[in-house]
Amino acid sequence: MMSTQRAEHSQGVLLFRLSGSQMFGLGTLKIRELIPYSPVTAMVKQHPSVIGALNFRGKTITVIDLAHAVGRRPIAEEEREGCYIIVTDVQRQVVGFLVRNIERIMQTNWREIQAPDTNLGHHVYITGLVKEEDNLVQLLDVEVIMSRLFPLSPGRATATITDVQRERLKPLHFLLVDDSRTARKQLSDALDIINVPYHFTHDGQDGLDYMCQQAAAGNPVDILVSDIEMPGLDGYELAFAIRDNPQLSHTYIILHTSLSSEISVSQAKQVGADEALTKFDARELIDAMLRGAEKVAWC
Repeated sequence: MMSTQRAEHSQGVLLFRLSGSQMFGLGTLKIRELIPYSPVTAMVKQHPSVIGALNFRGKTITVIDLAHAVGRRPIAEEEREGCYIIVTDVQRQVVGFLVRNIERIMQTNWREIQAPDTNLGHHVYITGLVKEEDNLVQLLDVEVIMSRLFPLSPGRATATITDVQRERLKPLHFLLVDDSRTARKQLSDALDIINVPYHFTHDGQDGLDYMCQQAAAGNPVDILVSDIEMPGLDGYELAFAIRDNPQLSHTYIILHTSLSSEISVSQAKQVGADEALTKFDARELIDAMLRGAEKVAWC
């Protein structure tokens, strides 16, 4: 039986600099390892932000100049001595991000993270802001960076369904929750292509409020698709709150994450999610929705 105690999720954030005094952050769950910079092998016909390839524990990984990728001054080759490569596992890809200075790891809670300032010139790459002493740390949206450098193949971006499957999904009430612009577009594109209606909210609290309002109006949400990592009420807390509310508890919950981690999937199950997906694959998402439709039909 699930405890009724509120779920709180602390998040480690690696702090680093790209250029100048601005501090940036990246969630530690995305990080496999930090390694000192070593020369990379040049690659042809790559995005200008890709500086080359590196052998990492017997596997060749792509190394990206993170400063260049977010529109800041690139790290010149003669400046790379003393820099670090952050090896990440995101969207089923292991890549390295070259950064200048590694500062430290700070602990924060997603509720402490503010929405990004749209006045920032490169705000499209920022997923949130968090205070660290007197510094305002900009948390980078790795999904946006990856989507611009490595666009999804058509097979992962779209999926087809039969008329029978479509008719099974169309009567259902879908809610999509995600704070990432890139993820929102990927999700909406996937459902627009198969012509299935849905409602979108940009964060977990808005999603929970919408579900409560719709349940009170007699139109409860049947299937929720939510990101895990979000400022404010994150996906784990949202799933926990839904399961703890008798009016909402029938909802089929699909949590998705850019973290290719068994830990994040296990935690999703613990808070009551029916499924957890490492995003983004349209076929896997649609299949999960069809399983949800089958379960909802029996409720």
